[in-house]
Amino acid sequence: MTTKLIKIHPTDNVAVALENLQKGEEIVFQGVKITMQDDVKAKHKIALETLEAKSKIFMYGVLVGSTNKKIDKGALLTTENIVHQTSSVTKKTKDISWTAPDISQWKNRTFNGYHRSDGQVGTRNVWLFFPLVFCENRNIEVLKEVFEKELLNEEVNKHRLFLRSLIHGKKTPSTENDRTETVPVFNNVEVKFITHQGGCGGIRQDSEMLARLLAGYVNNPNVAGATVLSLGCQNLQVKTFQEALKTIAPNSDKPILMYEQQQMGTVEDMLNTIITDSFAGIKKANDIQRKPAPLSKLKIGLECGGSDGFSGISANPTLGYVSDMISALKGTAILSEFPELCGVEQELVNRCADEQQSKKFLKLMKDFERSAVNAGSGFDMNPSPGNIKDGLITDAMKSAGAAKKGGSSPITAVLDYTEYSTKPGLNLLCTPGNDVESTTAMAGSGANIILFTTGLGTPTGNPITPVIKVASNSELAKKMPDIIDVDTGPIIRGEKSIEEMGEQLLEYIIEVASGKKSKAMKLNQDDFIPWKRGVSL
Repeated sequence: MTTKLIKIHPTDNVAVALENLQKGEEIVFQGVKITMQDDVKAKHKIALETLEAKSKIFMYGVLVGSTNKKIDKGALLTTENIVHQTSSVTKKTKDISWTAPDISQWKNRTFNGYHRSDGQVGTRNVWLFFPLVFCENRNIEVLKEVFEKELLNEEVNKHRLFLRSLIHGKKTPSTENDRTETVPVFNNVEVKFITHQGGCGGIRQDSEMLARLLAGYVNNPNVAGATVLSLGCQNLQVKTFQEALKTIAPNSDKPILMYEQQQMGTVEDMLNTIITDSFAGIKKANDIQRKPAPLSKLKIGLECGGSDGFSGISANPTLGYVSDMISALKGTAILSEFPELCGVEQELVNRCADEQQSKKFLKLMKDFERSAVNAGSGFDMNPSPGNIKDGLITDAMKSAGAAKKGGSSPITAVLDYTEYSTKPGLNLLCTPGNDVESTTAMAGSGANIILFTTGLGTPTGNPITPVIKVASNSELAKKMPDIIDVDTGPIIRGEKSIEEMGEQLLEYIIEVASGKKSKAMKLNQDDFIPWKRGVSL
């Protein structure tokens, strides 16, 4: 039996090349002889039968495109001979029947996390600095330099000298020559910094949405406390942020230090006050210790970026199996990137636990696509040049593979952007397909681990949530070992099953949730980009 091609679903009329194929090469696939009509690179698709013009293309058992010219059996599918097409969806057509995976060996497993008073459990313990408005970015950057460099005992500036005096309990700042003392290492707390370009100058809705996103970051179990800077006159007022946080977490007891520059006088005095107060908060947060927690406390985000033609065969289904295991364990999985769910809406609608969730999903999808069309684009323009080069030539084809990250479990909740995840099981979260905007959103909705598949390689990380990179192919894992955590290439070679890879990945998730640094964490890859839905005024 040849392993040069794979047909993903019994109803598919195309197959994926598992290795480079030559024009004229004859292959016997599933008992049928196929002669290659073109040179075909690995990851790209060929027609399993002769397709006349306007024929429908099926992959993963769903409609992913149609032909605009005749394609011979064994010929390569390209952007020249097929176009994006999906099935129309208007309502739920059947109820889901789901058989959960065997989780008997995982039921009593735990990870060592940071327990919060609201019952959530963090995989990191972060003290977070951020501004409510871009006007404060400079002050955030100064604080970043002060805290990061001083705690690493690098070169000295006056603010670091001031912090050093606090660290060593001195009443007056150290001198620049005072470099012999050892700075204490905080073993149980990290200090992270966020900047952004929002908070003012746009429509009020943008500021309100940013407030909800930042409130979600503060409420994320990976955050122990926060230092928040405000200018004073901006759209995103302190009160707006506080109300957003109260909506998400009405009984939150996390320490939040708020500073408004226009009420504090000079920058020098303000920064010294912030440094003093924040150091005390960070020191206290360092006292929090990791303790065992059940896997039901995991809330995993599911992301893909720099996808290739193998992503939907190896890495994404591996995440899907993990997602199903987490759901069966009463944990939470979050599937985002709505443009990359285009074409699989019917399956997702049918998996929604109730009619209300299915209607909400369809409305969010339709509203999102309408806004893209009104801006002169559309979901059909989603594949990037890198996607297309590596075999993902229509958005529906890309989406069908991307949706595999969500496994097959029931969808318990549909969330709009910045809504916080509270229901165990698979959640759908409305975000763009942009890698960083999507990972930013998932952390803001409570994800304490993010799984990120890639076939081409991407260094994306997050300031508060560990991002685990999963390669779709071993070539990438070997070429970029500094960003890849787990390689699912053995699935392509037939050496491991999706279930075996899923269990291997879950073991790694437990390690990272218990304190092991993922590759993105080692690189200090702290990406944060809010999604701006409105316009500037």
